[in-house]
Amino acid sequence: MQTMNLTVALTGASGAIFGRELLRALEADERVGRVHFVASENSLRVLAEELGVSGRNDLLEKLLGAAPVKTVLLSDVDIGAAIASGSHPSNGMIVLPCSMGTLAAIAHGLANSLIARAADVTLKERRPLLLCVRETPFNRIHLRNMTLAAEAGAVIFPVIPAFYFRPTDSTEMARQFVCRVLAHIGLPQPGAYVWKAEE
Repeated sequence: MQTMNLTVALTGASGAIFGRELLRALEADERVGRVHFVASENSLRVLAEELGVSGRNDLLEKLLGAAPVKTVLLSDVDIGAAIASGSHPSNGMIVLPCSMGTLAAIAHGLANSLIARAADVTLKERRPLLLCVRETPFNRIHLRNMTLAAEAGAVIFPVIPAFYFRPTDSTEMARQFVCRVLAHIGLPQPGAYVWKAEE
């Protein structure tokens, strides 16, 4: 079975729990061979405030709840990392949550960080790029940047959790949103809620 290699970025928007649940799902998925994880500098503050996870030391172990097996942490300033090149094999990239600043950098091709460069590479190689934007309300700049990114090939996948399955807590809500994201890139998850599923 051929496994997938994916890039995951977590940026400085609220919603760190969604990024954590994404990493846990990918780490557990046998169809995934490698996950390159990039946390922006601003995301570290959000992680500390929302999840009580501080610093880069043992960041992955803290987020996963165990030592990582297939997930590797990269620095957002490491512009020479493997994922910054189109020759590196990859099956796509997910930015969850995606801040408006990161969206702007991607939409305008700035490539001024590893996250923005990896997204730029993903677009130019015509690989799936999911931008899980997190902001409300949107101003015209946000909307224009989303349009630019979508026209370049990105999928705008706003962090809008569902309620029709009656989640019992925020973790379940985040997990089901992650199921939707992963299904979109060809990794349907066990336990995903399906509305009016066939008997």
